[in-house]
Amino acid sequence: MAPWSGFWGARAALAGGGGTPVVVKMHNPNWSISEIDASGDEDEDGAGFLPGAGGRRRRRRGKNAKQITWVLLLKAHRAAGCLAWLASAAVALGCAARRRVAAGRTDADEDSPPASAPSPAPPRRSRLYAFIRGLLLLSLFLLAAELAAHANGRHGLAAPAAAALGALHAAWVRFRAAYVAPPLQVLADACVALFLVQSADRLVQSLGCFYIHIKRLKPSPVSPALPDAEDPGAGYYPMVLVQIPMCNEKEVYQQSIAAVCNLDWPRSNILVQVLDDSDDPITQALIREEVERWQQHGARIVYRHRVLREGYKAGNLKSAMSCSYVKEYEYVAIFDADFQPYPDFLKRTVPHFKDNEELGLVQARWSFVNKDENLLTRLQNINLCFHFEVEQQVNGMFINFFGFNGTAGVWRIKALEDSGGWMERTTVEDMDIAVRAHLKGWKFVFLNDVECQCELPESYEAYRKQQHRWHSGPMQLFRLCLPDIVRCKIAFWKKANLIFLFFLLRKLILPFYSFTLFCIILPLTMFVPEAELPDWVVCYIPALMSFLNILPSPKSFPFIIPYLLFENTMSVTKFNAMVSGLFQLGSAYEWVVTKKSGRSSEFDLAVLSPNKDHRKQQQRSSSTSPVDKKKKEKYNRIYKKELALSLLLLTAAARSLLSKQGMHFYFLLFQGVSFLMVGLDLIGEDVK
Repeated sequence: MAPWSGFWGARAALAGGGGTPVVVKMHNPNWSISEIDASGDEDEDGAGFLPGAGGRRRRRRGKNAKQITWVLLLKAHRAAGCLAWLASAAVALGCAARRRVAAGRTDADEDSPPASAPSPAPPRRSRLYAFIRGLLLLSLFLLAAELAAHANGRHGLAAPAAAALGALHAAWVRFRAAYVAPPLQVLADACVALFLVQSADRLVQSLGCFYIHIKRLKPSPVSPALPDAEDPGAGYYPMVLVQIPMCNEKEVYQQSIAAVCNLDWPRSNILVQVLDDSDDPITQALIREEVERWQQHGARIVYRHRVLREGYKAGNLKSAMSCSYVKEYEYVAIFDADFQPYPDFLKRTVPHFKDNEELGLVQARWSFVNKDENLLTRLQNINLCFHFEVEQQVNGMFINFFGFNGTAGVWRIKALEDSGGWMERTTVEDMDIAVRAHLKGWKFVFLNDVECQCELPESYEAYRKQQHRWHSGPMQLFRLCLPDIVRCKIAFWKKANLIFLFFLLRKLILPFYSFTLFCIILPLTMFVPEAELPDWVVCYIPALMSFLNILPSPKSFPFIIPYLLFENTMSVTKFNAMVSGLFQLGSAYEWVVTKKSGRSSEFDLAVLSPNKDHRKQQQRSSSTSPVDKKKKEKYNRIYKKELALSLLLLTAAARSLLSKQGMHFYFLLFQGVSFLMVGLDLIGEDVK
């Protein structure tokens, strides 16, 4: 017999029918009640046992009822847990919204000019907000009218009121079908066509990246160098100038200077320029002391501070290149203040210039020390991984041209001079010099396997300002460079690539259709159902594009839906910046230094700096200074355009329920919630 384990109770009937029932304790858990009770069954009132199969059926029904009850209780428990979670999330969202509203700081506060500045023309963003607010009010009115007509159709009103309401609704239906739906449908079809063209471009780039990985293509130097030779005369160790432009970078200046001074390159063949544009005397003194400390330990490093701070970063670099000793150097490596190159950076990039006189730029990719800090940094990491892994690598491999990223790159100084040097005419001086060098015939190389660590903006305010500059500057540059591109004597396909792909499709069309199609046209089609957007435009193709975007960072796959929603949410900022740059409106030439948190890499490159005890004491004293605390005091803000769009999309979602448009309802609902979170600054760093 099987081993005895556990007690199982069962009843059995005595022989002879009407005997007294007894309890038999069975110890085999594999036996069921059905198997034990084979001789008889308990009667309905439980007093005795009756032979036959009817009792067994009743027992099975009782057992099945108990199982169903337990399943229902378990599901109810899970539902209660979900409801409790949703309730706590709603309470947290409401508390955060109350704090944001009580703080009273909106995006209009930060965008207002100082009192001493002359009053400019009304910025484009105010007009855009007024436009969105007008659409919101119109959508609320139309929703109320549709609800009234729906209630009249189901329940009916008094005869005169019902007749008047029905006549008004019928007149509105005829009007929108004749005059509103046709132009809206034309605009929707145009945006869908642009959407398909841009999606095809992204698909082609992704296929190109896939081909590179399958074939294991990789840029290699024309002539082999000897990067491991200790004797400068034995290998290829040309004169390299390293520049670190910075402006009030108190949080990151130590680790960036330490990383650059520890580059594995002969001391006699490298010079580091710290180009400080800080207007804070305390920050200037700290950076100067850091440079002097490295000088005392043998590093060839100089400190430069401009008296006339004009032209932002471009003016800073242009001023540094005018020094007399620059003519002694052949290449210049540029690192922003938060970048931390690995010691072998120059050994892996500079050899590509050897015996390749047409090569003007070697660009490395970025990696991020804080990519897992919060949801905002995770979503940025997805975007930038696709930019480097796909866009930069494919363009560099097949057409030898891409936009310079402004940092983590090495330029041939001759290429800079031949292209006209740094110019202060736009806020994207890196893209400007890259386009002009390409028109002069210089080639670029992108090294996907050479990384340089840096920081991602951790607050939405900093990220929003960065994206405004990154999308406003290219439109400024396009206005300025278009005549030069047309007149330049380069191949026609290169001109077409610059005009139609590099500028128009990826810099202008992308933010235009993203905002117009998904934030304006889609909610309007809920109130004008005669104009339609098919499901594949709303769901399937955007999901495919998001899947392609997330492939270079497969660990971020759980964030594919938040990424899709967030990219559409950012379209309002990118669209506003694109229009400002194209038509020179508002803050088109505004340059705001992206806030840093001072996070170092996993190797903690700051500890490579000499005199670590003094460094720690200096960090503690600077972090506890009351003046610094006053300057660093920041608040989360309320972003009015995002909040207005959130209400517009949620109103359209409510309208879609009346017409039972399921796919559109879910998209509008989740997109509206995404706009709500961004509008209340609930994504990214929680400042105050």
